[in-house]
Amino acid sequence: MVRIGQPAPAFRAQAYQNGEFKDVALSDLHGRWVVLVFYPLDFTFVCPTELRAFAEHYEAFRASGADVIAASVDSVYTHKAWFERDLPMVQYPVLSDITKSIARSYEVLDEAGGVALRGTFIIDPEGVLQYMVVAGLNSGRSTDETLRALQALQTGELCPANWRPGDRTLGAAA
Repeated sequence: MVRIGQPAPAFRAQAYQNGEFKDVALSDLHGRWVVLVFYPLDFTFVCPTELRAFAEHYEAFRASGADVIAASVDSVYTHKAWFERDLPMVQYPVLSDITKSIARSYEVLDEAGGVALRGTFIIDPEGVLQYMVVAGLNSGRSTDETLRALQALQTGELCPANWRPGDRTLGAAA
């Protein structure tokens, strides 16, 4: 079972990134924060709005020491066709989870529909899951909130509701 405070499920998969295919493994990112974002399918309606939003915030995530990785159940060839045509601004890797094993291990696979739900996971530099939000298929997520949550986690302190970088924290974490 996927749980906060436990090691994030390991994965290794082929990904499409900037016109190339490459292997991406969670273990290769040890020592960095990882924002792993599942989305249902390529060539859909809500998904490109989310992927563009993560692309618009990509440098802010990188400046915060985080790698963004997206994943869907499509093949790398489908990713290539869609991203080259519609999403050339996306610079982060997009995993092909064609076997659905990664979505299953993160417990976001909608078995009936055969696609991933909108799962957002923040994994710390030690590979421990620190944040997760899973939503249905119809509503896109907020990249502003994902970035804010990452930055709050990185303080190592207690952060109140609506905390933003520069705001006071509530002191050292318990």
